[in-house]
Amino acid sequence: MAACYVEHQRGEEAIPLYERSLRLQPAITVYQQLLRLYLQRADLPQAGETLAAADLFWADEREHWPAQQAALHDQQLRGLRLELWLARDDVARADAWLEERHADLAEEDYCGLLTGYAQRLAERGRHAQAEDALRRGLGHYPEQPNLYQQHAELAELQGRLPQAIALLHRALYLAGQQQKMTLPLRLKLSSVATQGYPALARQMAEQAIEEAGALRPSPAMDAAQIAQWLAQAQVTLAGVDVQEQDYTGAEARYVKVLQAHPRLVLALQGLGHLYMQLGRIDEAVALFEQVLAIDPARGHAALINARRFPQDDETLLRLENLARKPGLSGPVQPGLLLQLAAAWEKRKDYTKAFTLANEANAASRALLSYDPAAHRQDSARIRHAFSRSLFEHRRGIGNDSTLPVFVLGMPRSGTTLVEQILAGHSQIHGAGELGVIPSTIARLERWERHTGSGRHYPDCVDDLSADVVAGITASLLEELRETVPENASEIRHVVDKLPHNFENIGLIKLLFPNARIISVRRDPRDIAISNYFTDYSAKHGGMGFAYDLRWIGEQLADHNLMMHHWNQVFPGDILEVRYEDVVSDPEREARRMLDYVGVQWEPQVLDTTELDRPVKTASVWQVRQPIYQTARERWRRYADFLTPLIAGTNAKILHEPVEMVSLPVPGMQTDGIAHYRQGKLDEAETLFRRLLHHVPEHATAHFIVGLICVRKGHLADGIAHMEKGHQACPWNGNWRRDLAQAYELAGQAEKAQLLRGRHVGTDDRVVSAGDIEQDDASPQGFSVLTFAMASF
Repeated sequence: MAACYVEHQRGEEAIPLYERSLRLQPAITVYQQLLRLYLQRADLPQAGETLAAADLFWADEREHWPAQQAALHDQQLRGLRLELWLARDDVARADAWLEERHADLAEEDYCGLLTGYAQRLAERGRHAQAEDALRRGLGHYPEQPNLYQQHAELAELQGRLPQAIALLHRALYLAGQQQKMTLPLRLKLSSVATQGYPALARQMAEQAIEEAGALRPSPAMDAAQIAQWLAQAQVTLAGVDVQEQDYTGAEARYVKVLQAHPRLVLALQGLGHLYMQLGRIDEAVALFEQVLAIDPARGHAALINARRFPQDDETLLRLENLARKPGLSGPVQPGLLLQLAAAWEKRKDYTKAFTLANEANAASRALLSYDPAAHRQDSARIRHAFSRSLFEHRRGIGNDSTLPVFVLGMPRSGTTLVEQILAGHSQIHGAGELGVIPSTIARLERWERHTGSGRHYPDCVDDLSADVVAGITASLLEELRETVPENASEIRHVVDKLPHNFENIGLIKLLFPNARIISVRRDPRDIAISNYFTDYSAKHGGMGFAYDLRWIGEQLADHNLMMHHWNQVFPGDILEVRYEDVVSDPEREARRMLDYVGVQWEPQVLDTTELDRPVKTASVWQVRQPIYQTARERWRRYADFLTPLIAGTNAKILHEPVEMVSLPVPGMQTDGIAHYRQGKLDEAETLFRRLLHHVPEHATAHFIVGLICVRKGHLADGIAHMEKGHQACPWNGNWRRDLAQAYELAGQAEKAQLLRGRHVGTDDRVVSAGDIEQDDASPQGFSVLTFAMASF
């Protein structure tokens, strides 16, 4: 009976039943269950007494149990002991005891205890300590796949995807070497890689399908379990299909899986979310109803996202209890709490709604690395770099294309609605949030790192020459055209709707001076509340500010100042649209936007519900509805809670003074390389020494000046410059070989041999072998052509 109460989350009613059960007939399983319940209600004295009694009982009882079952109970008691110490906040004692167990436990038992300890630390929000414990465990057992896997899960949770992927690769390799099952690791790696690493995600999912297909029934795994693994692998691959916008292929894969496994929750959820994106809301809801019958928590969460709210308080309270169940993310589940906040808002209990949203966001903030001061400083650097003088001295280097249209603004300002209106036009294609501009910025960052310039975006934009810009814009236009359906030859404009591109307007105008830019504005208080009630998948990217009202206020102020700057630099070039005007007079605002883009009026643009295109943003539900005004002045429901927001918005915008190197002309590096290739050493040396005058630590400039000096016979000076370049970019294998050869020419054979003996691991490599060419014109055999000489 107590177990039934526990199953129904009625722990307080279970406790007296378990206590009576112990008095009637002591049993180790009852001790363990009772101890868990005491810990849940934080009755630590009673929990301590129960653990002591369990130890005494088990000391006499253990010898009567089969070895395998006795070992299982040993493990559970060890875990409960750690949990009690953590509940008492005695982490030092838990750490010390755990370290002692390394001496008397087998490897598998110790690592199992360690992963359980890390899980318990994470459940208490102690994620850094959990990672530290796993690192110490890996110090003892560096070839334990489970430790790497759990470390990867913690890294993923905190937004460190590259680290998570590297750790999973290591776990996968070790599991394969040890002939352990690698299928779960491939599925996990595919899931992590889906955001940002689609090729890897597909590779892992396809390998998982292949591995599952090769499994054969055995005593450890029957045919039904094998079928489940294969189904999960197919669902994972369907998720990759969705990410790559192969919606037809994804739907077919989901449907096929559900034909064989109609109660597989992952497939039901995946297909339901796909239907939501495609605007097939009723079909999505039907699938979520099936999930509800199997897994109520997941079902209700999915239905709330589809705006199908529970109608009774009991269900909401039961979901709230589930949301407070500790997990890897910490003491609560922030996503479920935010969904419940939406449900209580629907019931007009705004105090309850805000309380839940506050708790959810506080839990998420503990896992965020967002730094509002750093963001403010970055914003100041952008304004400084993209000054009016930059554009005056870089006239004519951009691409004249009018294909790109950028819709931008603060997240939740109405950008998706504006894009939907534009995309209803026969000559305009709405491509969604493409992220082509942030990708370009990331490439610029990599380029500067590879050349060892020591500069970063946006400082480096003054070095973009006309040839480099031509290459960048050609690539971007190709990306935009690839989003257009094959049968849509009449398309003249492609909309990239990425809200945070408001920070990138300077780069957009440098690349595409004629691009149309629509800035969407909205009452900042409504923007704030909408962000605060949304759980973003990009919380570790540009959306970290959305989990704190003061941060949101500061972000709003930064946005306002940024748009003021752009309007001064590009007067009259940016169309400003107010969300409130769009919903109150859609036709007038639609005509303004279409006229600005340069196309004729078409009345169908006002019927956004009929637009046949996927929507993947947080607005996925709203944009399937007719244009409505109910979201206006939503902030009034929460006016009593907005003090932090107002403080952040009204605070004086302060930042450190911006120090930024300004190059007098662009392309000194690329022009210098061109001269060097042509054998014009004096001209090349002059340009690179000018570059070093402005950027004294520029690695490529140092290295090639060094090469020139060596070729002119000035070995000591040349080697000094080459060493500076190599120290800044030690991953460049060609530079390492060239410097070794220079050492030999100078009679320093020992240095050359030592340098040749160094190997940089694959994790440090930043370019492929195909990016490095060989310069046949170099008389002394130096490779000289490095990644710095390849085109951007």
